Formats: sequence, structure tokens, C-alpha cells
Amino acid sequence: MSQSRPGMPPRHISTTGGDYCTSNPKDVRQHLRTYGLTPPAIESFEIQAQRCLKLLAMKPTPIEKYQYLTHLRATNVHLFYRLLAENIKELTPLIYTPTVGEACVRWHEIFTQPEGLYLSYNDRGNLRSILNNWPHNVEITVLTDGSRILGLGDLGVNGMGIPVGKLALYTACAGIRPDATLPLTIDLGTNNKVLRDDPLYMGSRMPKVSADEERGYLDELMAALTEKWPGIVIQFEDFKNPFPALERYKDTYTMFNDDVQGTGAVIVGGFINAVRASGVPAKNHRAIFLGAGSAGTGVAKQIVEYFIKEGLTEDEARRKFWFVDSNGLVTQDRGDKLAEHKVYFARDDNNGRQYQSLARLIDFVKPTILMGLSTIGGAFNKDILQKMAALNDRPIIFPLSNPSSKSECTFEEAVRHTEGRCLFASGSPFPSLEFGGKLLTPGQGNNMYVFPGIGLGAILSKAVSVTQDMIYASAESLSTSLNKQEVADGWLYPDIRRIREVSVVVTRGVIRAAQQNGVDRATELRNLTDEQLDAHIKESMYDPFNERENASGLNMNGHANGYSNGLNGAAAHL
Repeated sequence: MSQSRPGMPPRHISTTGGDYCTSNPKDVRQHLRTYGLTPPAIESFEIQAQRCLKLLAMKPTPIEKYQYLTHLRATNVHLFYRLLAENIKELTPLIYTPTVGEACVRWHEIFTQPEGLYLSYNDRGNLRSILNNWPHNVEITVLTDGSRILGLGDLGVNGMGIPVGKLALYTACAGIRPDATLPLTIDLGTNNKVLRDDPLYMGSRMPKVSADEERGYLDELMAALTEKWPGIVIQFEDFKNPFPALERYKDTYTMFNDDVQGTGAVIVGGFINAVRASGVPAKNHRAIFLGAGSAGTGVAKQIVEYFIKEGLTEDEARRKFWFVDSNGLVTQDRGDKLAEHKVYFARDDNNGRQYQSLARLIDFVKPTILMGLSTIGGAFNKDILQKMAALNDRPIIFPLSNPSSKSECTFEEAVRHTEGRCLFASGSPFPSLEFGGKLLTPGQGNNMYVFPGIGLGAILSKAVSVTQDMIYASAESLSTSLNKQEVADGWLYPDIRRIREVSVVVTRGVIRAAQQNGVDRATELRNLTDEQLDAHIKESMYDPFNERENASGLNMNGHANGYSNGLNGAAAHL
């Protein structure tokens, strides 16, 4: 319900528009009391989309297209999601990666309107009362402190672009109602001095608070969110060090970290299909990871789980990985103090040798898999790719860093330098290309294949926590979601244009895992067959194409809009 403000009109924030949609027929316009406030033509969805796409084409740069789409979402939310549903492949790069990276860098320059909730460190002690200012019931929030945005570093409150974009994808891909989502940025200071000194910067002009101060603040925030909205799903995103919060809250709240768990799950989903396509048994694979940050080790730990399910012991699975960071191969005898998340994969079989060069390490390990989470653009150069092609019939090449400029190699480079034999997935989108008389399409290990289903599965099952089994189920479900044609064409991921179908499969897997773990409170779903559960999931999804019909009833957006007089009462205002 809208937050009551005595003597003041209900507040709408961002994704609550649609009242002035030119597709609304006369009776709906009468009911909404918008009759006469839009031109008289009643337009089809197709005509509306044509206009939007023409306007979009007039914008010369990605950031201007991003700003147009932001305006559209704010003023006509259902039209925005109709347009996104029918052009998901083309528009996702404009509302999320890579364009959202530029939007975050320039957030303090392009800000025009509220799109989420900002909570400052100076607000501690009052977080619960500030949450009352958000005017809608919330089912899911994406939370960031802006301290590690994509591969762009500490951007402070400019990081709000990430929760905004992520939640737009929750709605587009899994049908979570837009007004049930909360983009949330916490301002704990920033160590980005250039931003702090910029007169346009809109955050606190102080260095980042200490880890202890952050912990106390998050303790208050997590309790406040759950008290305000019992059952809320909380997704953490783009924290510089995601592990402390994940460990501290994962068993107490319905929360997960998409950078660690979502990234791991989507890569495992493609990895399972790549291993099948390679023809090499799981037990014979060896993986080099360039980049040993939280995302890299998070991915690897979930692949460990896959290897264990394939019959390896945990120790055998763990030893399938060689990690490289800025100091070279991660080993136990390197002489530096390893970050805690690196210790699990630190090697003890390097015979005292410290490998600084990726090329030399490839010669030593003879890997079947090369993964990049380093944000070092071009790190997989011609020499590296040719080495992988010489070692393997079907080398698995996954340059996963975002945005595109940070990708370890492009699809074209991978194809040409492996003679078209690579099994490829990237973090950023790359175009298809012709090679050897065939049209080759790159896989994109985009988290949007899994996180919408994880979120919706947690919401529908009313999970009290998001378990590791639920995360792994999203990966396994993703790997099974390809259709026959996609499998025949050698794809590692399904066509992104089928994302709603894929999200149903992933959501079902997540719900079943929640049931097996006994963390579900919607126990009535346990009795449904898979077909019945799929039907229930689809029925629960917001569909922007049906909102015109919903507008003829009260509370079309799930909140009171002052339409209590109904159609006849509204008609009197013609």
C-alpha cells in the first residue's frame, strides 16, 4: 500500500506509472480520471513500440539511450516492460552491462529523479523509520554500497545504477512486479577521492567506514528491512568484500550475493554444457583462473560442487584449479599473506616455483579450461589462445570480466586463434560471426539467466533462507533449459529471448531445492507436480501486456491511487 501522508497526495516513485498509457481504452481512461490528458487515439502496443524504437534510434550514444529508457520506465512502466520483453536481447545491454557502467561513473552528472532509496551512515539508529518513506510493499531489494562497481572500482552512491538495472531485469526476466522491488544504496563513504572532491557528487564526502562500523550498520539495516517487510528477499551486489556479510547473514535472512553465488551458478550452468560438449570426462579437466577475487573463487567453489556430483572427492575437485592473481600463481609458499578466500585453492604442488607468467603456467598445467575474472582487457592474447588450441580439441574459454572493455578476449579473437574450436562464454555480450562457412554465436554467462529465478523461487516458496542447494539448483536447471535446436547448434546457454521460459525452469528448481532443505514456508507447493508448479510460477508473474485489463479494477499497481469511486464516479469527471 502507498505510505499514508495526511493531507498530501499518494507518492509515486519511478516504476509506478502507466496511468497515462495511450493504449488505454476510453473506459479505462475514465476510470483512471486521465480522460482528456492524453491525445484521443487509442494505440496498439505495436504502434507504441514503433514510436519508442524510433525515439531510441534518434539517440546517438548508449548513455543517451539509457537515459531515454530510464525516463520511459519512470513515466510508463508497463510500456517500458512491454518494449523490453519484445527486445530483450537488444535492450539489456542498454539498461544493464555494459552501459550501466558508464551510467554509474556519471551518476552524479546525469541524476534527474529518485529511482531507489539512499541510506547514509549518518542515518544509523533511524534506518527503520526511513524505510517508511518508501511508498510500496517490497518483496525483493538489491543492496549495494557502491564499493566495487563492475570492474570500475569504488563509485560510492553512484553505484545506484546497479540495483536499478538489476531489479529491472528481475521484472523483465522473472515477472516480479516492478512496484514490489526496491533499489537500495547505502552510503558508507567512499575512498574515491576524485568523486569526494567533485562538487556534483551527491554522497557523503568522507572515506569509507571501517569493517566494524559497516558490520554494525548492516546489522541494523537487515533487521529493519525484515521488520518492515517480513519475507523480503535481500540481494547483495558489488561490495568490495562480499564474504563477511554473506557468512554473517545467509542463515538468518533470506539473502544471497549475486556476485559470488549468482555468478558462480550461471558459469556452472554453462560449464556443465561445455564439459559435455568437450568430450573430455569431468575427472580429466584442469582449470586456470586468471583473477582470484571473490567472484573467481565463488565460481570455482560452485564448480567444485559439480565435480563432486560427478564422482570426485572434495579434495580431488579442489585441486582441479590453479588461480592467478596480480602476484602470480596462488601458492601456499609464495611468501605473502593470502586473502582468506584464496587459501582454499592455494597450490602446494608447485615444487617451490612461483609462476608469474600465464603462458608459462599454461605450459606447466596443460589446462582444458581458461577462465578470466581479472578485469584485464585482452589478457587472453593470441599466444595464450593458440596454446589452449594446441592442447585441446575443444578448449573451454570463458573471459567473464565486465564491462566489454575489461573482457580478457573477444569472441572473434577466441574463434580465430583456436580455429573455431573453442567452447566460449563471456561475461559481456559479443556479436555472432561467420567462420568456416558457419554462423557462430557466443555464449554469454550473464547472471540474468539465474538471479531472477533465484529471487522469484525464494519469494514464491517463502524461503526463510537461500541455501547453497538452491543456488546450485539454479545452475543445474539452467543447464537443462536449452531446447533441441540450441543443443544441436552447440550453444552453452539458451537464447536470451527465451528468458521468461528459462526463468520458469530455474524458479522451479530453486523452489524444489528449498522444499528439500525444509526452508520453504509455502508448504502447499510441495504437493504440486512439476507441470502444476510451472503453471503456478507463470500465473504469479507480472505480465505488462495484461496491465490494461487490470486497470479496469481497483489498485492496478497494488496500491491505492485514489480511484475508489470506480468507473461511474470517474465518468462524471469527463
